[in-house]
Amino acid sequence: MIDLKGKVAVVFGLANKRSIAWGIAQKLSQAGATLAICYQSERLQRDAEGLAADLPNARTFQCDVSSDAEIEALFAQLKETYATIHTVVHAVAFAPPDEIKNDFLLTSREGFRIAHDVSVYSLIAVSRAAVPLMTEGGSILTLTYYGSTKVFPNYNVMGVAKAALEATVRYLAASLGSRKIRVNAISAGPIKTLAARGIGDFTKILNAVEERAPLHRNVDQLEIGNAALFLSSDLASGITGETTFVDCGYNITGL
Repeated sequence: MIDLKGKVAVVFGLANKRSIAWGIAQKLSQAGATLAICYQSERLQRDAEGLAADLPNARTFQCDVSSDAEIEALFAQLKETYATIHTVVHAVAFAPPDEIKNDFLLTSREGFRIAHDVSVYSLIAVSRAAVPLMTEGGSILTLTYYGSTKVFPNYNVMGVAKAALEATVRYLAASLGSRKIRVNAISAGPIKTLAARGIGDFTKILNAVEERAPLHRNVDQLEIGNAALFLSSDLASGITGETTFVDCGYNITGL
């Protein structure tokens, strides 16, 4: 059994009980980690606080990762509260709805910028703020999707952003390795999250995975949580810069 007692994990991206961030938070908590759960805005505060109340040693903090000022303020709070942190989970992604539903050729300059700012650059910004508190080394995790390398209908600019995110993982891994900080991505299979609602014909993707994946089913958020728990632990001490698929094997299939 993985034991994270005495470890502090900061989890970004909790929106509601369907969030992958929630599955990860539950698994880290079950392993004994102290949790700092971060939500984006006051609109999401009630849900975040309600979920955190079900976990021992969990507190909530507000942080919009598109704001450097909010990131700075958050990590000042985390330093005062915990002094040292060991795991950062970046479960954040966003693109304006029109950039998802419109033909990719119609991607706007501003929509492209927003998608990459929130979904990619925020990992760099959060990591930079976290590093001074990760004095004992640790693990930084983010979430990606197979649409980074294969074309999925109605995924569009998010696929490009996820490709950039995976490259960012590799460069951050190289940058932070000397500090004993590992950086990895989990490529999760499709899950009915709040973000997934913006993807047209999402049900078709779910059905395709169920039909073609070797395990003939879709994953759930707790399975993503299990992978995150492993990558956060010393069992993964030699793994960095990698993308780990948790998608019931869908990514290995052809026809």
